[in-house]
Amino acid sequence: MRQASPRFALDHLAGSRFDVRAFFALARDQGLTDVLFSNSFAPGMPAAEVRSAAAEAGVTIISVNALQRFNEWTPARQAEASNLADYAADCGAKALVLVPVNDGSCFANGERPGNLPVALSALKPILQSRGLIGLVEPLGFRTCSLRSKEEAAKAITAVDGKSAFRLVHDTFHHTLAGETFFSCELTGLVHISGVNDPTFWIYPDRVLGGSDNGSQIRALLDGGYAGPFSFELVEEVHALDDLAGALAASIDLIRDGAAIDARAGVRR
Repeated sequence: MRQASPRFALDHLAGSRFDVRAFFALARDQGLTDVLFSNSFAPGMPAAEVRSAAAEAGVTIISVNALQRFNEWTPARQAEASNLADYAADCGAKALVLVPVNDGSCFANGERPGNLPVALSALKPILQSRGLIGLVEPLGFRTCSLRSKEEAAKAITAVDGKSAFRLVHDTFHHTLAGETFFSCELTGLVHISGVNDPTFWIYPDRVLGGSDNGSQIRALLDGGYAGPFSFELVEEVHALDDLAGALAASIDLIRDGAAIDARAGVRR
């Protein structure tokens, strides 16, 4: 069943100019109870402090960002994954974001497809033992070793990983990769990015021809996705004088659009 209104979350990228408590307060003041946290914005801050600050603000940390180059599995990556998973669990987070190699190396053609299931198989017990979900985030850039959500979904199925992994659907990367694949059941997080639909974005100048946040949001809602929609902001929005006001306006616009579609019985 289509949820009537999107459930929003706020990414730490949106409030990187704030300290942790101020960022949590920004989310709370927008009426948002879900946040995405990046420990790179608070280096050295103990997980227990982060957890306490979130509890005081009344927000839930739905994910910690991120294990980079996760699909290049090495002993060093395994240690990094374990440490970051410990931090995420100690923060009270529900999930850990997994970002693929994105430097143009992309591995040799014969190696790349095999590296993904190897990494997922190794990550599965690390995540499950800490009660975490791994959020696999394909990136649409040509330099990325994992551009396709469909490829990621097949690999998750191949390692019997549906209990441990979900996909990140980013509206920008979905468009950039030229992808048409949606898996609402397997999607765990949606990033609303600054692409070519200013009606649904607080900073419309990040333009990519042919992209459309609105149609993707509708498709996800119509497909039964009931998880959070996170504002994945680009650096330029940090210069906005009234970030809180811009966020509130964007939330209202998207909610109004979803409500109109729901009343009209839109199915796309």
